Amino acid sequence: MLAAERRDHLLGLLAREGKIVAKDVAAELGISEDSVRRDLRDLAADGLCQRVYGGALPVSPAVVDYTARQTVAPDGKRKVASVAAGLVRPDAALILDGGTTALAVAHALPQDLVCTVITHSPTIAAALLDHPQVELFLLGGRVFKHSAVTCGAAAVEAAQNVSADLCLLGVTGVHPEAGLTTGDAEEAAMKRALAARAADTYILASSEKVGTASRFRVLPWEEITGLITDADPHDAAIEQLKALGVEVLTAC
Repeated sequence: MLAAERRDHLLGLLAREGKIVAKDVAAELGISEDSVRRDLRDLAADGLCQRVYGGALPVSPAVVDYTARQTVAPDGKRKVASVAAGLVRPDAALILDGGTTALAVAHALPQDLVCTVITHSPTIAAALLDHPQVELFLLGGRVFKHSAVTCGAAAVEAAQNVSADLCLLGVTGVHPEAGLTTGDAEEAAMKRALAARAADTYILASSEKVGTASRFRVLPWEEITGLITDADPHDAAIEQLKALGVEVLTAC
């Protein structure tokens, strides 16, 4: 089988099965695992898969920069945001992550809501300036322009000095095996710091992120309260998550 044919075969397998196991493909095609791994490196270099130990997973479309992400699945993000906003109780303290889905949550919060919002996103803070009874705390640090949030040591230290009833956290990848992932190591560390300061943490994930993975792990499934998604409840990845005991809130 030519290299181009192997590439097409691998992409087809990824689309059908949602993952590639290198040793299984090598056995199926009668080639070495090294050959499969080389093919996967090439696909990953072209942004077509996310390499993991033993094979590859679908790559998340949400690793593009903040401006580009605003055009990805806007309807799904609004549905997720509507459910997430309903979890915020009057007088509660909310940690609201950055990103386009979190921004949709900010827009979905009632104008007369009385609460405290803690965020490391200048765009989230700006979006809530017209909510007269929302008290805002903006966590400072180095601005990661790709996602329009602060991160790094200063931001993590600031996060460690707050506490909240609820954390609404965005990720770029949601996968039963790979867990919750994102594309930047410092951003992943900041998300962990935020989640650690809330009594409950829900993950915001529109359907295009489900079944995909990015390079850096954020949290294992046992450390979150639940997942909010507009993905089909019968999606294979969602079924696997439910089997693992993950609470899934469906956003219709």
